[in-house]
Amino acid sequence: MRVSKVTYKPVGLLAGMAGGMLAGAAFKQAWKVLGNDDDAPDATDEARSWREILTAAAIQGAIFAVVKAAVDRGGATAVRRFTGAWPG
Repeated sequence: MRVSKVTYKPVGLLAGMAGGMLAGAAFKQAWKVLGNDDDAPDATDEARSWREILTAAAIQGAIFAVVKAAVDRGGATAVRRFTGAWPG
């Protein structure tokens, strides 16, 4: 296994945890702006409509995907700077 891949594993793990927290906070802020409530609906919330639940899920998924891609790419770039090789 190459040094860059070994180096990337702990970087990716830590960055992934931080990215998850960042994505969660970003979604909460986005939902406050877009939704009628401070809390996003749960799928089993009987008082919420299908439209509201599915919209919240789509927004949350998009935010998490963008943050994950940015964190993964940033981590790989940092490892390349450190080791001189791309970890992929």
